[in-house]
Amino acid sequence: MSRIAFVGLGNMGGPMAANLLKAGHSLRVFDLSAAAVQAAVAAGAVAADSAAAAVADAEVVISMLPASRHVEGLYLGENGLLRAIAPGALVIDCSTIAPASAQKVAQAAAAAGIDMIDAPVSGGTAGAAAGTLTFIVGGEAAALERARPALQAMGKNIFHVGASGAGQVAKLCNNMALGVIMAVTGEALALGVAHGLDAKVLSQMMAVSTSRSWATEVCNPWPGVLDNAPASRGYSGGFGNDLMLKDLGLAAEAAMGVGASIPLGELARNLYAMNSRAGHGGLDFSSVIKLVAKDA
Repeated sequence: MSRIAFVGLGNMGGPMAANLLKAGHSLRVFDLSAAAVQAAVAAGAVAADSAAAAVADAEVVISMLPASRHVEGLYLGENGLLRAIAPGALVIDCSTIAPASAQKVAQAAAAAGIDMIDAPVSGGTAGAAAGTLTFIVGGEAAALERARPALQAMGKNIFHVGASGAGQVAKLCNNMALGVIMAVTGEALALGVAHGLDAKVLSQMMAVSTSRSWATEVCNPWPGVLDNAPASRGYSGGFGNDLMLKDLGLAAEAAMGVGASIPLGELARNLYAMNSRAGHGGLDFSSVIKLVAKDA
């Protein structure tokens, strides 16, 4: 089994690290949250005092961070991890960031003799906990094969979509569609409830009909429809509204870069921005339903 360094133990990274431990990998971890580190230690990981200490002697380095600036700050520069990671090691960045940032870091890694893939994930916190994530990989095929044992310990599906940065492009396409679907699912449920329909019955019908989606079956935005959905626990946990807003902003930047038109994606970005300004930025992104259903 591999000696793995894991940096970033948030809502996604924490359970991902736990699944690596369950698979028998040796883990040294670092996070700015002491509580997150202690949870990983309780599961069998070894705590490091810094990110640089975490990657010492690591064969594989995995990071799961919020945004491009965090990834670039972690790996690049005079104190970046690419100076601390041993040549010949493999870096797997599972963050969702700008494709250009992923390419920039991958080029610097290659110059340092380090293999790197961008491997953002889909599946949410439930998929992270269950080990059923989908990994969307950009980078060299040989590097992906090196990464496969670790990825298989954390996920169910692995897609190689192209060269460095391609994983980020594909992830942004996925999240843009998800953001639109969640917003319109919320509108549909709010419309039905306004006409006196039961949200649970309406959702059950939609889940086996042509509007079936992850939003109806796994992360339903109406409270009480699904016991394990964030909506049923005050929209806590899950995938934050402001993270969706960040991803939709990245999708807009990617679209401008190639002259693509994304009118629904831009509309969705505005909706999540409105939800953030309403004070819901830290809630699960399904809270966007609050824009059309104040009692949700």
